Amino acid sequence: MVQQTFESNNSGNMQQPPEMISSKDLLYLSDMMSWNLGVIKKANFLAQDCKLPEIKQAAEQVYQMHERHYQLLLNYAKNNSNQMVH
Repeated sequence: MVQQTFESNNSGNMQQPPEMISSKDLLYLSDMMSWNLGVIKKANFLAQDCKLPEIKQAAEQVYQMHERHYQLLLNYAKNNSNQMVH
């Protein structure tokens, strides 16, 4: 039986990321960053082009949320790249 090296709650979700990340995990992080970047670009374009205030505000909120997610992923990847498991 393999011992898990991360803490999880009853639903199986991680409470904290693992201390070491694999190269496969790094690829997942890269994918998530790409997806967030795509949404950032689309939401920013919509917010700049939209004339309806409610839609513009919603697009700006989407933009800001995904920008925060992107920055969190980028910072995590930068801070843990030296702890990568091959």
